[in-house]
Amino acid sequence: MTEFHVLDERAAWRRDFEQRRRDAYRAAGLGPEAAEVRIGRLREREKAEEWTVAEITDGGARIGYVAVDVTDDRGTPAGLIGDLWIDAEHAGQGREQAARAWAEEWCAERGARRIAVRVTGPDGGLFAGYPVEAELRIRTFGAAPPPPSAVAARPMTADEFPRWLAVEKDAYTGDIVRAGALTRDEAVRKAEDDFAELIPRGQATPGHAFLVLQAADGPVGTAWLHHGHLPGVTYGYSLYVDAEHRGKGYGHGAMVAGEQATRAAGDTALMFTVWGGNETAMRLYDRAGFRVVETSRSLPVTG
Repeated sequence: MTEFHVLDERAAWRRDFEQRRRDAYRAAGLGPEAAEVRIGRLREREKAEEWTVAEITDGGARIGYVAVDVTDDRGTPAGLIGDLWIDAEHAGQGREQAARAWAEEWCAERGARRIAVRVTGPDGGLFAGYPVEAELRIRTFGAAPPPPSAVAARPMTADEFPRWLAVEKDAYTGDIVRAGALTRDEAVRKAEDDFAELIPRGQATPGHAFLVLQAADGPVGTAWLHHGHLPGVTYGYSLYVDAEHRGKGYGHGAMVAGEQATRAAGDTALMFTVWGGNETAMRLYDRAGFRVVETSRSLPVTG
């Protein structure tokens, strides 16, 4: 019989959890230093989230863990399933579903209006019913540079930056709403807060590159890259082809331009977040060889 016992001492779970995440990050393509930085950020996140961790047992033997929390998300109680793991020897036979049900009930009993989960690597469909909010994807480059493409990147001018910033905030807001993560008003506030935190000095913020994507007939899009986001990894906050230029192969060319800028900055991998509901972008990243590092999913609590 599958049972759940909340732990007073979480050190053993924490070591196990971090190693599993470390292995998943490495399998997705993160280097050792980048994986350790991600693990460090998990530790910082845990301090804020104050996990409740339950040991999953069967016949008195530990077979896994589940970690949950309920936090205040802009005035709304939000549940989070931070870990759900059954060891391979005991996987199946409905144990994972029982653990998910226990976690969902725990969150709902504490007033959660929405339950979110972060999944690293394949989840076996356990949370397939939770709509995707976002996927974190990465591609590590080989030694040979990419062949030239029809798109090149140049630095954005000071005159171009204000309009780009307004468009970018609006697009970011729309992505959040389309993914079902927040209401429009909540997404607008989040966009303002996030941009103020990410680029406090605007275009002059160190480490950030704001680029215009150029084709033979002029500008076709923009890119925003953060070099050194993780050791050896550039994070792409956006890579955008203007609507009137889509369907002409510029999406692939923009990817190549992003790789060239990343290489020029000394990084060896490019990482992006793809928002849920953007199937076109997901297909593009699939074709370009970007692997999923982590998937964020969420589901409203009903009843």
